[in-house]
Amino acid sequence: MTAPVFVLDPLVVPDFSGGEVVLDGPEGRHAVSVKRLQPGEDVILTDGRGRWGEGVVRAAEGKDRLVVTGLGPLHEEPLPQPRVTVVQALPKGDRGEVAVETMTEVGVDAVVPWQAARCITQWKGERGLKSLAKWRATAREAGKQSRRVRFPEIADAATTRQVAALLAGAALAVVLHSDFEHGSEPLATVPLPAEGEIVLVVGPEGGVARDELALFEEAGARACTLGPTVMRTSTAGTAATALLLGRTGRWS
Repeated sequence: MTAPVFVLDPLVVPDFSGGEVVLDGPEGRHAVSVKRLQPGEDVILTDGRGRWGEGVVRAAEGKDRLVVTGLGPLHEEPLPQPRVTVVQALPKGDRGEVAVETMTEVGVDAVVPWQAARCITQWKGERGLKSLAKWRATAREAGKQSRRVRFPEIADAATTRQVAALLAGAALAVVLHSDFEHGSEPLATVPLPAEGEIVLVVGPEGGVARDELALFEEAGARACTLGPTVMRTSTAGTAATALLLGRTGRWS
């Protein structure tokens, strides 16, 4: 297993070579009190946006202070191609955080919360801001847990018109639609681009409304199915992302 990942934003060591940094606050507490790291153990420090470096624990002090030394050069993880963005309709309860967590672990590049017509959950006012903050915190923690150094971007909540505009600019636009009489094609056989952005729309539990589907198809989206069964909205995005990453070679 690779070394545990901790966030240092910004990466403050000028050349990140031969220096020493201190992790304190929540990151230091997690390293010292939860992970119980000891001197001599390797760690990875990242800004969550692709920049990262390796270091060695010199000391664990108190309950929330980790001193890291032996820092190697900074690395920059290349931007993945093709990029996978999932437009996720808002699920009920904590299923939104579950969806973000598992999609992050799988390797999604961006998640766009979508207030679909058939969503029971409504992101309005202070509640919407708190929910968005939870999704972003979930992506950060899941990114660390899965040893990523480029965490997925969690965009502001989008309207149906904004989703259509996103689909229109994609190299491949897909709407998961399990109405088998609609003529949806299998996602497993859709031709994939070698670069650019794949945008995948996951509807709510009640499915994508007819007028939404018509708007998305007008923007160039293809209606696709994952298989013969119907998945919940909180799991469909994860399964579809895994399928796409395997087919594009990003998992090879």
